[in-house]
Amino acid sequence: MSGSDEYRHASRRRPLPVPLSGVFRAESNVESSSSNGKVWTKYGSMMATRTTTRLHAVNTCGEEMSPSAEEKKTTPPSSPSSLRNCLTLCGAEEVGKINGYTWTSNGHVHFSHTKKKKLQKSPSKESFEKVPFITAALTHLGFYILMFLGFINQLFFVPKVATEKNRQGYAPLYDNFEKFYLRYVYRRVRDCWNRPICSVPGATVTLKDRVTKDYGWTFQFTGTETQCINLGSYNYLGFAEASGKCAEESIETLRKFGCASCSTRLELGTMPIHDELERLTAKFLGVEDAIVFGMGFATNSLNLPSLVSKGCLVLSDEKNHASLILGLRLSGAVIQIFKHNNVKHLEECLKKAIVFGQSTGEPWKKIVIIVEGVYSMEGSIVHLPEIIELKKKYKAYLYMDEAHSTGAMGKHGRGVCDYYSVDPREIDILMGTFTKSFASAGGYIAGTKALINHLRIYSHAHTYAASMSPPVTQQIITSMQIIMGEDGTDDGEKRIKQLARNTRYFRRRLNQIGVITYGNEDSPVVPMLVYLFSKIGAVIRTLTTRNIATVGVGFPATPLMQGRIRFCLSAAHTKEQLDYVLSHIEEIADTLGLKYSRKPRVPTKIEYYSDNETE
Repeated sequence: MSGSDEYRHASRRRPLPVPLSGVFRAESNVESSSSNGKVWTKYGSMMATRTTTRLHAVNTCGEEMSPSAEEKKTTPPSSPSSLRNCLTLCGAEEVGKINGYTWTSNGHVHFSHTKKKKLQKSPSKESFEKVPFITAALTHLGFYILMFLGFINQLFFVPKVATEKNRQGYAPLYDNFEKFYLRYVYRRVRDCWNRPICSVPGATVTLKDRVTKDYGWTFQFTGTETQCINLGSYNYLGFAEASGKCAEESIETLRKFGCASCSTRLELGTMPIHDELERLTAKFLGVEDAIVFGMGFATNSLNLPSLVSKGCLVLSDEKNHASLILGLRLSGAVIQIFKHNNVKHLEECLKKAIVFGQSTGEPWKKIVIIVEGVYSMEGSIVHLPEIIELKKKYKAYLYMDEAHSTGAMGKHGRGVCDYYSVDPREIDILMGTFTKSFASAGGYIAGTKALINHLRIYSHAHTYAASMSPPVTQQIITSMQIIMGEDGTDDGEKRIKQLARNTRYFRRRLNQIGVITYGNEDSPVVPMLVYLFSKIGAVIRTLTTRNIATVGVGFPATPLMQGRIRFCLSAAHTKEQLDYVLSHIEEIADTLGLKYSRKPRVPTKIEYYSDNETE
């Protein structure tokens, strides 16, 4: 049963005592209502009654604390073993504190009986324009025609693929729809994906040319190459360079330490350079400690099972990355999805989770909210201030994936916390990768020392995986020092400003052209909606002939109605390069009919501000 199915079944049961993330539980009789903390309960056809329930602080192990323990807020912890997944301290020193925040009441939970306080709202800079009806109808029709042609093709032509043999009694490796979709739908536009490159993915990238003579079944290299303006790589700050300080210091580290340690961090794989990177990452993010891993995807998928388990509830944004989804499935925790960036829906989910608890009647051990800083397919930025307010209000934990925001967001490049001027210690678990803004590989988790010490023991990515390659580590250290200004130059500051300038200019020019773009105007990920499956291929192929390399995204990676071209901007791009790209996008938009936007267009010229100019 999925997390959402279990939640739906649980919602039909009679309400259970009110737990708060496993830190509070109901004992007997407190007043409650939807507006002032009161919860109405129905039993069959009986009239709704109000009961008064007193909430006592309990540790995460479910044992009730004595009144004397509640009063002694300064008693030292009993033992290090009182940590549970290092998210809550069960010892007496944390009595009076929830998630590290002081709880100043006398053990009761006080609900306001005055007007409901509104959540602090961040300024809205996002746009998710709806698809026109005619376009929606044509998109569905086009997809069905494509499917129909696929069925005809399947009847008259034998596919050029290997078939499973001697598999009697075994389940098939692929279901029928997956096989059909890959062979007769995806194959038709396969040349637009998986394109090999043979250069550094900087402001420009060199593609290896290839052709297909059998409609996408196979490809052959022509031996030629094409240099394109690169709008497909996550090289946000332009550190993907074959020369310069980062490259030189990485080469020197390669000579000193070699390519790899050939061991795990817990055995013979820890080098001084790894410890240096962890200290620098913690300093850069403004938290107590950090731990690094050799693979960004595994940072999520192999660490979440050590933080949540059976009996925990995870509230996950519907647009979260596949690495988060995989990690949560491996953990055994119950997963419930909330609407993308919808703080109101998240609060409803939190309320119901606290009221109903687990299906067994027990309170949840932990309730964890998982979000991303910048969503890589939507271009949206998490509504962090409001989510932090909810996290504090309902005593939940917050896990934030900053893979696309670390380095790319904020005045100092420190991510979404920097962007919103939020103390990073407000987030319980900060996760990020080094594969984007730092032009390297791997990932990190940062937070309190207790959290990081727990991961050093229980994380599969730390215990069993090979440690990060030394030259890869050095690339991160050098680029991070440049961003922080520790190299003695202002190069990092210039790159951050250049990325923000390119982002605003490119997005505003696209809006002026009349295409629909998704996301926040400050996000360097810019999805341009083209909707129809055939138009994805047409745009990518046409742009390639104009020496522009970008990425198309369609079903099933996105909903059927939201096929798009995704542009990733970089500090390495110049205004001339962006103007060249925009001129061709405008031409293609006219030819293919991509000007779907109904928003008013700015008639005046869009300015491209210099370093000494302000908007």
